[in-house]
Amino acid sequence: MKKDEFQKSTANLKKAVPLMMKNRVSTTPANYALWYTYVDNAIPQLNEEMDGILEHYSICPPAVSEQLYNDYVASKAETNINDLRANLELLVSEVSNSMNDTLMDTSAFSDMIDKSFEGLAGVDHDSFSIDEVMSLVRQLVSESHHIRHSTKFLNSQLNAAALEITKLKAQLVEVQRDALFDNTTGLYNRRSFERDLETLCEAKQSFCLILLDIDHFKDFNDTYGHLFGDMVLKGIARKLKLSCRDGICAYRFGGEEFALIVPNKSLRMTRQLADTNRRSLEKLSIKDRRSGKQVGNITASFGVAELEPGEAAQSLIERTDKLLYEAKSLGRNRVMPL
Repeated sequence: MKKDEFQKSTANLKKAVPLMMKNRVSTTPANYALWYTYVDNAIPQLNEEMDGILEHYSICPPAVSEQLYNDYVASKAETNINDLRANLELLVSEVSNSMNDTLMDTSAFSDMIDKSFEGLAGVDHDSFSIDEVMSLVRQLVSESHHIRHSTKFLNSQLNAAALEITKLKAQLVEVQRDALFDNTTGLYNRRSFERDLETLCEAKQSFCLILLDIDHFKDFNDTYGHLFGDMVLKGIARKLKLSCRDGICAYRFGGEEFALIVPNKSLRMTRQLADTNRRSLEKLSIKDRRSGKQVGNITASFGVAELEPGEAAQSLIERTDKLLYEAKSLGRNRVMPL
């Protein structure tokens, strides 16, 4: 590395590390790469998005950090999680097939050597004395034992590798489950929600939480099937994404329940946002592919709460969830508090 490049790298790190500490960013390699790129101003669009997030949150939530890393930094190295998973699964499949072929070949080779030695053990050649023949046989039998030992060791190694590959497949499933986004809706998942909420609470940021639950969702599944239920979830997710501006993030909280984290807005303004979403969902219509008819009357109930000074994340969730179920008990399709 040239001297000027080294000095530039050092200067960028000296800028990046204090920013990471200030914004409560965990010191992972991915985050180092993200913030190094940010202070280097190498990708203006990244800086624009990051500046917008910092303006609304004053810190960078973990899920947002990971998404920015995937969008602007990891993409250059082709480390997208889905591509990584697909490539590794292909590799696992190829290695597994190669191992099976090798196991069959080594077993067949061992059998062939055994049969050859059995034939040699019965040779009675006129030109060899008994001592010479027996000496040759003893040597070949010794080599046979060595080859058999080698093939058994190889088989043992390959079997151990097969167990490691099985573990790798399990780990890949774990990685997929722990990804940022929910597979059905494309929104941030529950894990992302919990990390972001915990970070914001610990940083004592000003924000409100919205929880919403689809009304009578079980009836949709029972009447039209689970595939239609998934279409309802996707339709609501699309509507919620329209609210994701000014730092607002939408999550699938679990099942038919969703969450919105709304930074730097009062409880009154956040309640208005929730009611705007409620009225938008009332207009949602999903086509039932089996019958061909459009199904409307899709509504949701909302609970809204503002983080109180010193409040923990779980307490905020419980207060918001209680308001949500008050909305349910009062007849659904409404926002609480009134």
